[in-house]
Amino acid sequence: MTQKNNTLNKLTNQELSIQLSLSGLSFCILQRDTNTISTLKQISFEKRLNPLDIQDQLEHLFNTETELQSNFSKVYLIHENELSSLVPKPLFQEDCLADYLKFNSKILKSDFITFDAIEINDSVNVYVPYVNINNFIYEKFGAFTFKHFSTILIQQILLIEKNTETPKVYAHINSNHFEIIIVEKGKLILYNTFEYNTKEDFIYYILFTAEQLKLNPETLSLTFIGDVVKNDDLYDIAYKYIRHVSFGNRNDGYTYLEKPKTNYSNFTLIHSF
Repeated sequence: MTQKNNTLNKLTNQELSIQLSLSGLSFCILQRDTNTISTLKQISFEKRLNPLDIQDQLEHLFNTETELQSNFSKVYLIHENELSSLVPKPLFQEDCLADYLKFNSKILKSDFITFDAIEINDSVNVYVPYVNINNFIYEKFGAFTFKHFSTILIQQILLIEKNTETPKVYAHINSNHFEIIIVEKGKLILYNTFEYNTKEDFIYYILFTAEQLKLNPETLSLTFIGDVVKNDDLYDIAYKYIRHVSFGNRNDGYTYLEKPKTNYSNFTLIHSF
């Protein structure tokens, strides 16, 4: 979704993408003319913040990071939270947005609710963005585009697995929550997000989901993306219970002045351009 005003940024080949959650934020800058990611940074908060505190962090970032004090031809904002719900497009009605969220998310009457179309899945992603952050970016840059991070995540995995015949299970890892995406024959079978505190929490949700969908841990393929590396706690416990564990790949095609941590980290941020 795009917000616009009459302010025009100076012509530039630079594009900025910012992803934020209650636990942290990250941003990257793309030099479009050379297809180069010139800046990629990630900041974790010591504790979960509220949206107003996140705005303070963002304002501080723009005041202290010289890379952010430039002009950008395009600006993207990615909202990362659990306040979202997928709706099949044939069943979607724009005047029922709150109804799609109220049964699985805690929402307030004052919450602004919006949606992204996911064309590849013929569905609509209904969600609650951080409105104060939208307003801050709007005042600073004028026109910008915002999406829910799960919109990008689902789109990209469906593109990567468009020719798959067997079920593929993806786990997108963050520091205190993860998303599970299951695709089969190019179709989305399941998307969900879970909070976890321990590796036992994590594997419980993976195995429980597999059991509900009648997927055998001996034969299913689990692919990690996001903030995870080989032989850390989540990888080790997954490998203990699931035979086929691997790591994904963004397949983004960009050149990097400073390479990301892995080929599968910052998955949604980098794919937001």
